[in-house]
Amino acid sequence: MQRTIRIGTRGSQLALTQARMVQALLGKAHGVFEVDFDQTFPIHVIKTSGDKIQDRALNAIGGKGLFTKEIEEALLSGEVDIAVHSMKDMPTQLPDGLALDCMLERADPRDAFISDKAASVAELPEGAVVGSTSLRRQAQLKALRPDLKVVTYRGNVDTRLRKLKEGEVDATLLAMAGLTRLGLTHEVTAALSVEDMIPAPAQGVIGIERRAEDTEIADLLAPLDHLPSRLAAEAERALLKVLDGSCRTPIGAYARVAGDQMRLDAVVLMPDGSKTFRGADEGVATLEGALALGERVGQDLRAEAGEAFFKQLAEAL
Repeated sequence: MQRTIRIGTRGSQLALTQARMVQALLGKAHGVFEVDFDQTFPIHVIKTSGDKIQDRALNAIGGKGLFTKEIEEALLSGEVDIAVHSMKDMPTQLPDGLALDCMLERADPRDAFISDKAASVAELPEGAVVGSTSLRRQAQLKALRPDLKVVTYRGNVDTRLRKLKEGEVDATLLAMAGLTRLGLTHEVTAALSVEDMIPAPAQGVIGIERRAEDTEIADLLAPLDHLPSRLAAEAERALLKVLDGSCRTPIGAYARVAGDQMRLDAVVLMPDGSKTFRGADEGVATLEGALALGERVGQDLRAEAGEAFFKQLAEAL
């Protein structure tokens, strides 16, 4: 392999772990030895606005794009050749000139419940304090247990686990995928079922973004793409787009591919969990089918909830 591929990523431990996964997969696909990874696939750490601002909730400072803007600017300027993202952090609209058509095989999409006070959400003491940055998790927790006090809880995985051990909160929820990639599954008290806690759209999926005109990079990335995972993520993100979803909207979506068919389950909630609307449908497991399925379930949810709900939701946020 002649070309050097510069990888752009955030600098958190999880982001670097995911970038190294991409290094290894590129090496395996193109016959590059591990000793040459850093030379052939150098990692460029880019600090994003979301990393710099740690004292406020994401919905208060701009949402998902805070974790991608500076990386995408580096991609467009030619500073890096590809960008590695957690797909759940990606806005549904990409900047002009960029493409995202390579996604790795999905890891465990579930949320993890972590606590030394209880074995499950149901067993938490009345009025227990749960830390979570995610409006989706907060809203579904409140729907399950209205008595819980849910507080905003920023920081990387290690910081959140440390705060939990120090007694700042009684419990927290984190993505199983991230904990697995970091070798921290021993910290998990219980994995929540996707029925009880519908995941964030594309949770557990790593995406690799590139410049749209760089067809050579597209060809080099092609062996890394896991089509069923990409179809599931595309369906979930299509739903998100219909519902104007961002970090400012409590939305869960989870698609499963089985053979040539796929199913999508979704939920949209008020932030306080007082109103919940669920939807589901099935479709054909193709890119066109995935996009149509996501749009259909999103439109059905919007019709069921009614525009008054979405107006109330916007006011609540």
